[in-house]
Amino acid sequence: MQKRLLQWYEKNGRHELPWRNITDIYPVYLSEIMLQQTQVNRVRDEYYPQFLAKFPTLKSLADAQESEVLAAWSGLGYYSRARNLHKTAKLCKNELPKSYEELLKLPGIGSYTASAICVFGYHQNLPVLDTNIKRVIKRLFALIDPSEKELTRQAAKVLNNKEPRAHNLALMDLGSLVCLPKNPKCQECPLVSECQGREEPELYTQTQKRRYKAMDLFYGVCISDGKIALIESDGNMYKGMLTLPKIDPIEDAYITSFKHAYTKYRLTVKLYRCEEAPQEAVWIAPYALHNAPLSSLIKKAIANLPSNYL
Repeated sequence: MQKRLLQWYEKNGRHELPWRNITDIYPVYLSEIMLQQTQVNRVRDEYYPQFLAKFPTLKSLADAQESEVLAAWSGLGYYSRARNLHKTAKLCKNELPKSYEELLKLPGIGSYTASAICVFGYHQNLPVLDTNIKRVIKRLFALIDPSEKELTRQAAKVLNNKEPRAHNLALMDLGSLVCLPKNPKCQECPLVSECQGREEPELYTQTQKRRYKAMDLFYGVCISDGKIALIESDGNMYKGMLTLPKIDPIEDAYITSFKHAYTKYRLTVKLYRCEEAPQEAVWIAPYALHNAPLSSLIKKAIANLPSNYL
């Protein structure tokens, strides 16, 4: 089974992903943090190369200001990832620990990320359990609602101890390309003859339907001398980021509105002219906005302004 899995991976795996073709641990770590809650294509094509160009080493990241790190992360979302990445770099300027237990002590590194660093960066003999691999293991052993401990135990049973890195990457790609949540391509799977869940594959991927909350947001847009007023966010989620000031809606000053989705929220965002900016406002020219720490929501708000507004 291990042999067939690696043969499938050699032919079909995503070998082109840039963080798979390097030995430096820092880009491997960076990719794992970025890939949390973010699609592979967005990370590979945009954020990963840009971030590495700005902070090519762990030390360069450690020496940067948090505002610079947040600006480079701008639009990627879940900004605690960037803050924890920066904190970890400051604690480990030269090299990340090689021990799974020591990695778990660092900000923003949980069980999956620690095991991924150990396996993909340091070639250690451990199972890795991301969403895709969990789905493969659940179907392979016909596990309904298993605990994390049980998943780890079963993954360890099939682990290729001679090639743990290639084995885990193969399982990851198998889950991403073949063992899909819906309509899995079982006829293409190298493990189908051993798969105990092949008769009812979707039985092992049932989840509760997510319920979304509707919410309205009202932002003020204040322009002076061709610059826009932004303020520092006061919330934990966007700590250190810049945002438009929130205001009470005034219909006579209405500019435009747009929809935005964020985690469990479905937002309706409305923008209004604002004659007077808050005292603590920072004024930024349009050409400098790409270097500012802005969330995707605020970027979208500015992009939705009429073309002659800024």
